[in-house]
Amino acid sequence: MSNLSAATGTWVIDPTHTSLGFSARHAMVAKVRGTFGEFAGSFTIDGDNLAASTAEVTIQVASIDTKTADRDTHLKSPDFLDVENFPTITFVSTAVTPKGDDVVITGDLTIHGVTKSVEIEYEFVGISQDPWGQTKIGFEGSTKISRKDFGLTWNAALETGGVLVGDEIKLNLDVEATKQA
Repeated sequence: MSNLSAATGTWVIDPTHTSLGFSARHAMVAKVRGTFGEFAGSFTIDGDNLAASTAEVTIQVASIDTKTADRDTHLKSPDFLDVENFPTITFVSTAVTPKGDDVVITGDLTIHGVTKSVEIEYEFVGISQDPWGQTKIGFEGSTKISRKDFGLTWNAALETGGVLVGDEIKLNLDVEATKQA
């Protein structure tokens, strides 16, 4: 984990250079992809004792974007994410462990009022300094969750068999953060 020794410190996620995306199977044959546009988060890395590191993020559910307004409206409705009653999705780390040069972050993910433990494996992309003197860090991560585990059970049967919306949701997280002084 020597690569992360230089990353010791507190970092704030840069929403203009971060993508919090997801995909789900649609009609058993294709994938629908989307992102959340409004979120905030930070993490603290202890490069000498990675287990002491922490991370947290809060996502504004109303910022969901699948590039289809009608679908976004349905996803915000009580059939799915119910933004009126559950306006945020949160993640709070409970453990950080090394995996080669990468890290596995285990944490409590809360969606639709249901909290489940998830593991997200992150590839450490690197650290750099931008032209304005800010130190930046990058990680790319992904994991899969069951939407049913979070109480998101709406679906419709297809005439040809199967269902309209798959249960498995893949989360794709490309994170850039700025080091805090």
